[in-house]
Parts: sequence; C-alpha cells; structure tokens
Amino acid sequence: MKKFFYIILTCTLLGSCSPYQKALKGTDIGVKYKEGEKQFEAGKYAKANKLFEQIIPSYRGKPQAEKLTYLHAMASYNLEDWYLASYQFERFVSSYPNSEKVEEASFLGAKSAYMLSPVYSKEQLETKGAIEKLQSFINLYPDSEYLAEANKLVKELDFKLEKKAFDIAKQYNTIAGYTADYNAPIEAIDQFIFNFPGSVFREEALFIKFDSAYKLAINSVSYKKQQRLEDAKTYFNSFKSAYANSEFMVEAEKMNEEIERELENYSTKS
Repeated sequence: MKKFFYIILTCTLLGSCSPYQKALKGTDIGVKYKEGEKQFEAGKYAKANKLFEQIIPSYRGKPQAEKLTYLHAMASYNLEDWYLASYQFERFVSSYPNSEKVEEASFLGAKSAYMLSPVYSKEQLETKGAIEKLQSFINLYPDSEYLAEANKLVKELDFKLEKKAFDIAKQYNTIAGYTADYNAPIEAIDQFIFNFPGSVFREEALFIKFDSAYKLAINSVSYKKQQRLEDAKTYFNSFKSAYANSEFMVEAEKMNEEIERELENYSTKS
C-alpha cells in the first residue's frame, strides 16, 4: 500500500514539474509561447489556449502576435468553442487583413457562426447572422478553395429558414380551427410563397391555402359565401394546375365537389 502511495506521489510531483506546468506557472512569455505551440501541435488545444490567453496581451504589436492570434483561434475552433472561435477569427481578420491566413480565417469564422445555428424550430437569429457572414465571405473570395463548402452551408441555413417560415404559416391554419379566422393562414401562405417562390413546400402550401379558403367559404355568413366559394374554387384550380398528381389531390377533389354543390345552389336560386 505504501509503495503504491509513493508511486502516485512521484507521478504527481513529476507532473507538477512538467515543461507545461513550469511554463503555465512561470513568468517568461517566450517559454509560454514555445510551450503553447508545442501543445497545439500535439493536439492539446485546451492546454495551448491556457498559455496563449496568458501572453496575448504581452505580444500585442509584436511580430509574433499574428501567429499567436491565429493559433488561439484555431485552438478554440478545434475545441468546438464556436462562439469564441467566431469572435477570434473575426478579430484576426480585422487585425491582420494582409495576412496569408486571412482567407482561411474568414471562412472558419463564418463556419463557426454556422455551427451556432440552432434547430429550425428555435429562434433563428444565429442562422441569419451565419448566412450574412458566409455570404460576405463568398462575395469577398469568389475563387476560394472554400467556396463550394461555403455555398453548401448557406444552402443548408437557407433551408432552415424556409422550413421555419413554412411551419409558422402552417400553424396559422391549425390555429384557425379554434379561432375560425381562415383569412390569417391564407395571408401567411401568400407571404411564404412570395418569400420562397421555389420552395420544396410549395405544393403543401398551396393545398393549405385552398383548405383555408374552403373552410372560410363553407363556414361563411350567407352574404359573403358565394364570393368566398368562388375564391376557393380559383385556389383549387391553381393547385390542380400546378400539382395534378399531388398526394393531397384526393382530399382536395372532395372539398371542391362540396364547393361545386354549394355554388350550384346559388345558380339555381338565380
């Protein structure tokens, strides 16, 4: 038992005297810089950043500052500390606009912002911010080796916003079942289609618009009913013209048949 204790104690003492521990506890910024580089190259990014954070202020304005700032940002990126990495890469780009690393730093800063984008169902402020940063990179570096990946990331983020917008518009139709306000979902769908004309959700969106118009017409007061039935029929025709083989067509046809019967009553009365 004593032997085991001495082994543990010896290991602890040796560890406390390691070059890293000496550099961390010491005051020589040159030693800290070299040890930080060593830890970075060994993939020990957390240790590297502890040393970098101690010496960055001391190197400000010196020739080594550019590399130190870059390594600090890269270590944060490799640690998946996206907030810090995004901020550090931005600072690097603004501080060293003529650096040979500025293109890479611009892309990785924007990609770090992309990594902060939440699932589509949550607030999308980070998503919009990431799109702006990636688009800015694309505009600045149209021939970049990172261009294909940057465009792919923008496409993913755009789809996230599209999905979010569609779900919000769709919810208006669900809520209308409780409030009987079917004008709201029609307006929401129109706005969605205007903002995302080529959306993959366009088929379902047009069906929801027709469904809302149908419910608005069928449940309408008598003096507004005929016009609303005719409006709903117009929406049905537009939907059928665009998506004749839609998975929603059977249900849409049934609703349209009811609209036709209701309109026939008005025709008979006339």
